Order: sequence, then structure tokens, then C-alpha cells
Amino acid sequence: MLMPLFFVLLSSLSLNALAAEPLRFATTANNPPFEFYNARNEMVGFDIDLAKTLCKRLQRECVITNNSFEMLLPSLKFLRYDAVISSLNITAERKKLVDFTDPYQSSSSLMAVTKGRYDEIEQLKGKRVGVGTATTQQAWLNAVWPGIVAVTYDNYQNALLDMRSSRLDGIFGDTLAVQALLQSHPQLEKIGSPVKDSRYFGNGLAIAVRKGNSELKAQFNEALKVMQADGTLETLRARWFGPDDS
Repeated sequence: MLMPLFFVLLSSLSLNALAAEPLRFATTANNPPFEFYNARNEMVGFDIDLAKTLCKRLQRECVITNNSFEMLLPSLKFLRYDAVISSLNITAERKKLVDFTDPYQSSSSLMAVTKGRYDEIEQLKGKRVGVGTATTQQAWLNAVWPGIVAVTYDNYQNALLDMRSSRLDGIFGDTLAVQALLQSHPQLEKIGSPVKDSRYFGNGLAIAVRKGNSELKAQFNEALKVMQADGTLETLRARWFGPDDS
């Protein structure tokens, strides 16, 4: 009679231990205002606050690890992390590798250049434009504007240094990230309108989980739904993106 009770207790302890395991997020902390290191070397940003809020609502400890962008999805596949939150656009190619939550933020991309040099993207044919390594911005430029030379960077600061020394002609990135650059670097200006090509940007930003991890995906989606309804997401947007001028 004691054996069944023993196995029930053992099973209960195992489930409790599983629930207590931390949620391991991977990100690439070089993309303000989504994820970046501040002057105190703290990882901050919209995605970081979102991940911490999700962990709190799911009653899980939060572990967020910085990693190179091109290694985020492979690391998720090989079980190093439970989820990736790094301003990821939902694309058909990425959906072959991972499952995505519902989008938590709309998405588009924008071109920035030095003031007075160019008026439209077409004038950048044959010129060098900085993009993040393995990003949808790189893929879009290569597909839609093959005459533009896409130069990959690990962070915007290195791209800005090359622009100052005339080794680079523009920067193409997520609209909100480029708008942050424009605010802090008055020598820059945008050209053209935000690009909303649904093959690369228009489906929004989402959290990636491993293929088949329907339980965690459902938990995230339910939490995001509640956070949208109770105003939490809008509060985070206002904190990191400022007022919505659209």
C-alpha cells in the first residue's frame, strides 16, 4: 500500500522541480531600444523587460543570456535555451526551424543616411549599407536591392564609426532601432518610408520556442494576451519607444 503513495509523492516532487526551473532566454544585446547594455553594463530594453514580466507571470526565475544573433536559433534547437527574445521577425524561413508565439510588436525597417547625401534608396545602388548579421534586413536588401552592397555588423556603433569615416553610406535596421539612432545622432536622417514587406518584416516580432514546444508557446501566448488587455504591453512600449506618433 505504501508503494503507490511513494510514486505519487515522487511524481509530485518532480513536477514541482520542473515548474521551479528557470526560463532560459537567449538574446543579442546590441539592438537598442529592444535589448542592449546600459552605462552600468546592465542588459536592458523592451525585450528584456518583456521577458522578465513573462517570467514573473509564469512564476519562473528568469535567465537571459547574450549571444551572437546568428547563433540564437541554432542554440535554441540544441536545447541551450528555452526561448529566444531578440526583436525577431516572423518569417517563413525561420518558421521551418522554430515555432513562434503570437506577435507582441508590429515591425518594419528603415534606412538612415548622413544628412544631405541621398534622397531615396535607389541612389544607394553600388553603395555600402550596414545591416545586422543574419538579419531580415540583410535578407531583404540582398533580395530586393541586389545592387546595394549589404555590409554586416555585430552592432550599430561599429557601423556608425564606418559612416563617420566614409566607409559606409547607410544603415538599414528595424524602424524603432533606427529611430533611436536618429534621435541620438543628429547628423543622420531617414530616407524613404518604413518597409513593411510581409515576407521579411510585416508579420511582426515574436518569441521563438523549439519546434513542438506547444506548452511553453501556449503559456507565452496566454500571458501576452493578458498583458495586452491589462495595458502592460502598452506601458512597456511607452517606456522604451516613447509616444506612439502613428
